Amino acid sequence: MMAPAFVADIGGTHARFALVEPGGAVTRAEVLRCADYPSPVEAAQAYLAGPGDGAVPARGAFAIACPIDGDVIALTNSPWHFSLEATRCALGLDRLEAINDFTAVALAAPRLAAADLLPVGGGEARPDFPLIALGPGTGLGVAALIPLPGGGWQPVAGEGGHVTMAAATARESAVLDVLRDRFDHVSAERLLSGQGLVNLYQALSALSGQQVVYSTPDVICAHGLEGSCPVCRETVEMFFAMLGTIAGNLALSFGARGGVFLAGGILPRMVEAFRASGFRARFEAHGRFQPYLAGIPTRLIRHPLPAFVGLAALVEE
Repeated sequence: MMAPAFVADIGGTHARFALVEPGGAVTRAEVLRCADYPSPVEAAQAYLAGPGDGAVPARGAFAIACPIDGDVIALTNSPWHFSLEATRCALGLDRLEAINDFTAVALAAPRLAAADLLPVGGGEARPDFPLIALGPGTGLGVAALIPLPGGGWQPVAGEGGHVTMAAATARESAVLDVLRDRFDHVSAERLLSGQGLVNLYQALSALSGQQVVYSTPDVICAHGLEGSCPVCRETVEMFFAMLGTIAGNLALSFGARGGVFLAGGILPRMVEAFRASGFRARFEAHGRFQPYLAGIPTRLIRHPLPAFVGLAALVEE
């Protein structure tokens, strides 16, 4: 009997593990906190020591929230720093592949069921054009898929979350001015991530002459969504709008008529507010190319672990 493959989705805050059975079914999904383990080896060993049928994986595929370039992995938003080869040996795997975490999400996008995708405007996806996946979480992930002439997809891993953030309004320009005094470079991720929500709230508090009261993205979002704090409300609204700017920029850059797929740990927690926000209007607000962007579908991924869908496709192929 063929052994399952061992897959992991390793972000800055959580490491998610699962097995992929022959045929592609994902089983035994589990989420562990990165801070509870010194490296992914110990986290993976804790997962593998859990209840199961005793089958020992011989191959693995990890989706990791950082650039993948050689054996040594240094996560962008985590202290984890490790060798892929040493990890393979420690886990007893014959083979271990690594891809960027949002490359795995992008690989999942064309394989997700309609029930896993929530429309947020636009037309129908065109399978003969590129698609992009992006999403705010601990960082801001971005990846693309390019259709191949003979069928299938070529993933393009990038670091689009670190492009320079552009302002679309005078208020956004003022926010960026405040943040330039704190950071040497104000990237999209400085605003469109968990910590980005905090940065955005602090900048808007300063511009509004208000004392900074809240310090976590969950609390800021909660007060913003319920409307109990005007600065928090503006923070959430500006967050959605700026995400629309970046998504539109990426769609134009890749010619992503295959669709824009949004994931990450933040948006699924406030689905209705996101759908009712200025995201889609800002996505299209690119001057003469508004009609071009108007036809591109934007979809929120509702699947709880989309990276595993992409990793399952990778190990099956």
